[in-house]
Amino acid sequence: MNILLFTALTYLLYRLTKWSYKKWKNPLLHPLLLAPLMLILVISCLHIPAGNYTDASRFLTHLLGPATIAFAVPIYKHKHLLKKYFGVMLISVTTGTVVAIVSSYFFSMFIHLRPDFMISILPRSITTPIAIEVSQEIGGLPPLTTVFVILTGIIGGIIGPYAIKFLSLKSPIARGLALGMGAHGVGTTKAMEFGEQEATFSTLAMILAAWITVIWGSSLIPLLMNITS
Repeated sequence: MNILLFTALTYLLYRLTKWSYKKWKNPLLHPLLLAPLMLILVISCLHIPAGNYTDASRFLTHLLGPATIAFAVPIYKHKHLLKKYFGVMLISVTTGTVVAIVSSYFFSMFIHLRPDFMISILPRSITTPIAIEVSQEIGGLPPLTTVFVILTGIIGGIIGPYAIKFLSLKSPIARGLALGMGAHGVGTTKAMEFGEQEATFSTLAMILAAWITVIWGSSLIPLLMNITS
């Protein structure tokens, strides 16, 4: 019974916040920001232990697997663009993943984060399902990684359009890659507001960034952690 109740509650709050964001276009109303806050408020007011909610809504977490596999659809649909601009994408996204990991590492060092927190923040710049897997592989805390991923997406989704305007980026490739690499899923949603090409390259950048970060999970990230230790 709790499974149905909490799943329905989560879904309804998400739909409500998505409707609000679509209607008013205020970054503070973004579903990934507002829906979790509303969920926290509801379960706190009802005195529901967080562990009970997590266990009962685990069905939604399992959907991350099929969602990850579904990334194959846009790759196949736009494979001609992937072939044509693969070199540009590979260099751009590889550089982006290195910058994201290294900057997260030094920021964590600067603010003296605990080692497990530091590990958890490193894969923050990729989509949630892959970030969780990478976090588990390198010894991080997946729930904490999820928080960092969401915050990265929201902040990137807010700042991204302003950065594109400030830098006068006119190329759909550049705009799409920037949003997909910098803000993954949220960035791809923003890219759709620019146009179909931007959305295509944002999606491909998000997927490619996830693949590359999986490689860094067994090479670059352990190297950085060894330097720390």
